Amino acid sequence: MLKNACTLADFSFFILHFSFNVVPLHPISENPMHSTTTAPVIEAQSRPKDVINNTLINHKQMYLDSAKKQEIFGKYGTSNTDTGSAESQIALFSYRIAHLTEHLKKNHKDHVTQRSLTILVGKRRRLLDYLYKRDINRYRAIIKALGLRR
Repeated sequence: MLKNACTLADFSFFILHFSFNVVPLHPISENPMHSTTTAPVIEAQSRPKDVINNTLINHKQMYLDSAKKQEIFGKYGTSNTDTGSAESQIALFSYRIAHLTEHLKKNHKDHVTQRSLTILVGKRRRLLDYLYKRDINRYRAIIKALGLRR
């Protein structure tokens, strides 16, 4: 026989003394053919503390929405829908770089953002190099318009 074998008496003792009350997760309808469940109503006292009047306390608007992109593309590109020209891309990267730089001034331990900033600066640098090789006048114009050094 096994040393740690559980006898029937031990098992029945466990069942009698350690039985758990099982509560169904969904209320059972009286008619089994019509079992619909409704979503629980959240009372005002049980809502999370960060929710006030169905809005989040720390809800911030996006720093770069489509209207701001249209404005950047219209100012530095040939039109509002000119999203592919080097000038408009460089201007968009410059705006994002300025935003991330301000973020890193406040959160200097944010290494993921620091890496993203480095990647963006590299992308802008490559676009500027491309523009320098293709058309020096366009390069000088965008450098002057954005106030970039070099």
